[in-house]
Amino acid sequence: MASRGIARADAGDQVAHEGFLRYRRFRWFKLALVICLITIVVYALHDPQPRPNGGSWYGYLLGTIGLLLILWLSMLGIRKRAITRGRWSLKAWTSAHVYLGLALIVIATLHTGFQFGWNVHTLAYVLMMLVIFSGIYGILVYAALPQGLSDARSEMTGPQMIDAVNSLDKQIQSSAQPLSDADSEVVLGSLGEDPFGGGVWRRLSGNYPRCGNRRALQIMRGRLAEASGREAASIEPIVTLLERKAAALQRVRGYVQRRALLEIWLYIHIPLTFALIAALLAHVVSVFFYW
Repeated sequence: MASRGIARADAGDQVAHEGFLRYRRFRWFKLALVICLITIVVYALHDPQPRPNGGSWYGYLLGTIGLLLILWLSMLGIRKRAITRGRWSLKAWTSAHVYLGLALIVIATLHTGFQFGWNVHTLAYVLMMLVIFSGIYGILVYAALPQGLSDARSEMTGPQMIDAVNSLDKQIQSSAQPLSDADSEVVLGSLGEDPFGGGVWRRLSGNYPRCGNRRALQIMRGRLAEASGREAASIEPIVTLLERKAAALQRVRGYVQRRALLEIWLYIHIPLTFALIAALLAHVVSVFFYW
């Protein structure tokens, strides 16, 4: 009895640590695959005249399934606000969202009968594909970037990383006092800059070409190579501090970049989803009232 209890506990722990993509041994992937195979087989056996199209009985069936599926998939944001366990836990819902969303590629494409044009129907199809591809990007970043976020933080919280940069600024300012006016001006130019500055593109790319610390470090390294004696002794600790600050800034900006890559897709995926629903409404209205 004890061994059975341990086995059940181990199984429960395994499920708890199972990712949404592998949920219940790929249950929703298998179901989505079966759905796709059935729709393809029926499409191959179906012989509408003069050619396959969304207006045939099978086209209407696939269109209805696709519409209901899209509306259900769009409810994931609402579902995230409720915390439940079991068959319809958030992990199960997310897994279904991913794999049934991918199945829409087959369902919606067969619904069109591969008939496309410059109309609202094709617009709805294109928007759906954009939503799906943005969702694929979201899956990739959620699968790959969390570990990168942890590595970038180096077991430090966001405020701690900022405090580390500010502490180095104070040390640099104090150590710059013995320098000449010209060198001091260069070094002080590296202080007080916003490690998050530069806008959305800078955060996404992680490239900060106007970084004051980088400029000061390059100049002071050159000065150290040319200096000697007491002058070199006063410059060397500055170079060390600037190098430490460069590493601290890299850690902060690496973390910011990964967070931006993790979150930016939502600013594309969600508006596209609303645009898709609007286009689907126009598609349905035009089909039932103007065809």
